[in-house]
Amino acid sequence: MDWFHAQKELAERITPLYGEREAAVIADWVMEALSGKKKMDRLMIRKESLSPIELAGYERYSRELLAGRPVQYVLEESWFAGMKFFVDERVLIPRPETEELVDWVASVAGVAGGVLDVGTGSGCIAVSLARRLAGAPVYACDISGGALEVARKNASDLGAKVEFYSLDFLDAREWALLPPIRWLVSNPPYIPAAERRSMASHVIDFEPDTALFVPDADALVFYRALGEFARQRLEPGGAFFAEIHEEMGAAVGQLLTGSGAREVILRKDLQGKDRMIKATW
Repeated sequence: MDWFHAQKELAERITPLYGEREAAVIADWVMEALSGKKKMDRLMIRKESLSPIELAGYERYSRELLAGRPVQYVLEESWFAGMKFFVDERVLIPRPETEELVDWVASVAGVAGGVLDVGTGSGCIAVSLARRLAGAPVYACDISGGALEVARKNASDLGAKVEFYSLDFLDAREWALLPPIRWLVSNPPYIPAAERRSMASHVIDFEPDTALFVPDADALVFYRALGEFARQRLEPGGAFFAEIHEEMGAAVGQLLTGSGAREVILRKDLQGKDRMIKATW
């Protein structure tokens, strides 16, 4: 099989799962990973046959994609803020809206004062901020040992200086383990468990539940802890930034105001949805 027909066949096979446009993008991504060549460069080899090793990889990737496994986990890579992160099922796949959160933090925070990323997962927020805020001390924490392994690998691979902490942030007794900070940022779990029924299978079957879902009866549990931590621990002039559920902006804002925040700002993402919040005390 040559490269042209391999890409065409893969796109056709996965179209029923992803739709024609997304299937074409995924097929192109897989071909780039297999060949090590960008789309334009692959035009030069489009009639060349895949080697036995490349063909075996093609078949394995095809099987996993047809089983619904997200392409980022299949290839063990996800692009975020212009950088290639290692990902597997131990961490969430980084989303574009989280890049917008990073942009907002970077536009406000400076090198003065530490940055803490709570629930770091792949480390995409902490690593990106460490790269953009050169000289600022950046810290990150997570309850998952597996996630911290992934985050440490990404920090090392991408040349970012981040200090990681293994702790349960919902246990306020463990906050004493964390250093002084001026900037607090988080993309915490915020999806009520009841919404699981309406979500795509490639998300709920493969991405970690603990990074996605919160109890229906207490969907704001992480924002409550983050707000209290910010009230107690933020240095003067600092701020708390977080990604939020698009339907919970007002509720999160009221909670933070109730914890003493003097200013709360909601921000829409590029899709026009309330997806980010900033609070100062």
